[in-house]
Amino acid sequence: MKAIEYESASEAVCAVYDDTKATRGVADVNNFWKHLANEPRMLAHVWASLKDIMGPGALDPLTKELIYLAVSATNNCAYCMASHGAAARAKGASDEMLNEVYAVVGLANMTNRLANAYGVPVDEAFRPEG
Repeated sequence: MKAIEYESASEAVCAVYDDTKATRGVADVNNFWKHLANEPRMLAHVWASLKDIMGPGALDPLTKELIYLAVSATNNCAYCMASHGAAARAKGASDEMLNEVYAVVGLANMTNRLANAYGVPVDEAFRPEG
């Protein structure tokens, strides 16, 4: 797929680009958005979802970025790891924090697979009270 630049974008895509640039305080949208613009409905949907979920909530912005980074590492998404790694650094993450996230991700993936392979039943103490 080709990147959709602002100059050749539809009105609907330009509206999302304009909101993205204004919200983030940037001069241009990044490549992710330019490629999603090949399907304007998905572009609008993903931007609205990201703005909503990554905006103010119960978790602080750095924690959200670290979670996003962890999931991106698990899904082997180099683009998302780079993007959300940069966002985490901008929100105060150190190299030590990012390395620890990767270590936790690796450990969790290993133990998840072991628990699934062995068919380990969930302990009663770990179940939410009903």
